[in-house]
Amino acid sequence: MKRTQLRSKDVEAELQPYGVLLSKKDQVEVIKDDGRKLLLINHQPAFFYYKTKPIPTLRYLQNHILVKNVTIDMGAVPFLVKGADVMRPGIVEIEAGINKDDVVAIIDQNHKKPLAVGIALFNTAEMRSLASGKVIKNIHYVGDEIWRMEI
Repeated sequence: MKRTQLRSKDVEAELQPYGVLLSKKDQVEVIKDDGRKLLLINHQPAFFYYKTKPIPTLRYLQNHILVKNVTIDMGAVPFLVKGADVMRPGIVEIEAGINKDDVVAIIDQNHKKPLAVGIALFNTAEMRSLASGKVIKNIHYVGDEIWRMEI
């Protein structure tokens, strides 16, 4: 595992789409391990890289609202936390303004906590009009390697 200290202004441009503002006092590190790349902000796993694009981790999303949400019913939760993609019948609410290929947080209906992060395969209107099929690709979920990573 290779750790590299960065200046906050060096990563601000990458995080600009999420509206993350860092100060000079924020400690920023990059960890590279087995082909994975993780960005730590103040010693907390904040972003991981998916196809060269920084994606917020679930732990960071628990305290920072950075992306649009899709709410799933409780019956879909066991499948989601095993890595399954999100199917349209399991969705109970879709936030407005989602575009195709946007990063979205998948939250459960009861607790309203993020359980997974995915890539939207359709925009909001298209998702709402569908009755079945896969609508979000699951790329990070509770219990996966990024979630369990010891820093």
